[in-house]
Amino acid sequence: MTVAVTIDQVGKSFGNGAPALSNVSLDVKPSELVALLGPSGSGKTTLLRIVAGLEQPSHGRVLFDGHDALSVPVRRRGIGFVFQNYALFRHMTVAENVAFGLRSRPRAERPSEAEIRSRVADLLALVQLESFGGRFPAQLSGGQRQRVALARALAIEPKVLLLDEPFGALDALVRKELRRWLRELHDRTGHTTLFVTHDQEEALELADRVVVMGKGKIEQIGTPDDVYDRPETAAVFGFMGESSRIEVDVKNGVALAGSTAIAAATLAVPDGPGLLYVRPHDVTLGLHGTAGLKGQVRAFRRHGAIRRVEIAVGTAVLEADIAPTVRVPIGEKVAVRLDRARLFASDGPGVDTKAPPAHQPGDYAI
Repeated sequence: MTVAVTIDQVGKSFGNGAPALSNVSLDVKPSELVALLGPSGSGKTTLLRIVAGLEQPSHGRVLFDGHDALSVPVRRRGIGFVFQNYALFRHMTVAENVAFGLRSRPRAERPSEAEIRSRVADLLALVQLESFGGRFPAQLSGGQRQRVALARALAIEPKVLLLDEPFGALDALVRKELRRWLRELHDRTGHTTLFVTHDQEEALELADRVVVMGKGKIEQIGTPDDVYDRPETAAVFGFMGESSRIEVDVKNGVALAGSTAIAAATLAVPDGPGLLYVRPHDVTLGLHGTAGLKGQVRAFRRHGAIRRVEIAVGTAVLEADIAPTVRVPIGEKVAVRLDRARLFASDGPGVDTKAPPAHQPGDYAI
């Protein structure tokens, strides 16, 4: 059985510092997979622990299908929690770890030993560890331990599954494999799931919706496409994916770096200080003397299937993606054009800027 989770105006303070959470509200639909994404200190793990019952909020409500969850003891809340460090019992075998939650139930609620063994066997098959039941955690890889931790959380048939940085301790290749596996597992089991991560790629690949958090507040909630392509604040743009930032002055909707007009906004932006964000794949380089901002190549490096170039434009440094076959010498003067950018007032919403024609003669085209 899956449930809807409602987080209503939840706040949490520790001591005299800034609150860890400030009136956070979020509705999670039954069977939805939602990522809590943000930098360290954004409040995402505190929020997860409050839903789990491991922390009590200073104020606010947590509801499961409209019923108060905060008044329910942790052991009866129906939560499956997967910790970043796995938290497996080293002296127990894999099968004993998975069975732990079932064997810990009061006698009247505890399944028979035969039912427990059958449930454990089914879960080990689900997480693709059928032949590992007799091993100890020390005999497993990091990815295998994480799958055991997930099987243990699923053993109690939770209403809600919570994962705290589930892949944070794993290397990049294993993380990628387990992300794909976890998404497939979720689609089969359909648990209402909240997971915490600081990895943007992980959130975009796994989640139905992403909740971007910062300084104890929710900055934006949306689908992966929403938060990446249409960030509502400068903080979200700067955190979601790679980008360059230019400090500008906005006059009559035009972004100016010094006396140079960089871009015109499609919507009105208040006059005053502004921030212009652009992603590397939206920056086009041209030969010096062609249309565009004046820049100078500062560095370049291989970046997967492309080559990434750093260009000094005034006091700002922009990054641009070009084809790996193109060689742009360090120190060379170039023209820089922003094909698409997002302009923000210093503390306000952003707007997309007008893009010039995609390519002109003299481009270092990809």
